[in-house]
Amino acid sequence: MKENIGKCSIDLTVTSPPYDDLRNYNGYSFNFEETAQELYRVTKDGGVVVWVVGDKTHKGSESGTSFRQALFFKEIGFNLHDTMIYRKDNPLPQNHNRYEQEFEYMFVFSKGKPKVFNPRKEPCRTAGTKYDYSNRGGAASIKENNPAVRRKSKCTVTKDDKTKGNIWGYLVGMHKSTSDKIAFDHPAIFPEKLAEDHILSWSNEGDIVFDPFMGSGTTAKMAALNNRKYIGTEISKEYCDIANERLRNYIGTK
Repeated sequence: MKENIGKCSIDLTVTSPPYDDLRNYNGYSFNFEETAQELYRVTKDGGVVVWVVGDKTHKGSESGTSFRQALFFKEIGFNLHDTMIYRKDNPLPQNHNRYEQEFEYMFVFSKGKPKVFNPRKEPCRTAGTKYDYSNRGGAASIKENNPAVRRKSKCTVTKDDKTKGNIWGYLVGMHKSTSDKIAFDHPAIFPEKLAEDHILSWSNEGDIVFDPFMGSGTTAKMAALNNRKYIGTEISKEYCDIANERLRNYIGTK
């Protein structure tokens, strides 16, 4: 990064680093603290870093690596803007003496106040329902109210959609994370929709989206499909080849 990416040049980073030796990334590892400091250097004021990470369990105890990394990001100047959850809607069943692990953290760090927030929406379950807030007991559906009271009340109608919460669920695995079979030659990909949701949330068209652990190219693909510019770095030539092959059909897509 030091040689190729200028100071305060990146609008958004969306990445998932290798963590806790859970998988063999062609034998490569990385220096977390140097990476975090470089991300602070290259991120624009108002820019955001989305850091997707989890913890391994060793000898009956979770490592806590995710929390240590989050605190270090704060120590070097980032704000911990939001601690989000990436929930796997179809986790692989395992036999443990604990509840099955089905999520990872999505730490959203900002360099100052985020300059962009385009909230993702979801349908309201009670869309179109009218509520009366005039009763002492709190809100009640207008259908439950006396007609005479209803005529005098100020009612609120539930909107069709609302801003999503900070727990996002996705299907994972073949034909679910992506339809690109070649992507699964990489040992750990996150869902395209996860990358897309963050790209749409924290950047605008024309912004530069970065992934320092490019892997199979998911972040770059979704940036290209949503009219963002992208930069990716990857130490493994094998993974670079996967990403380049995967991106070949999407470069220049509008």
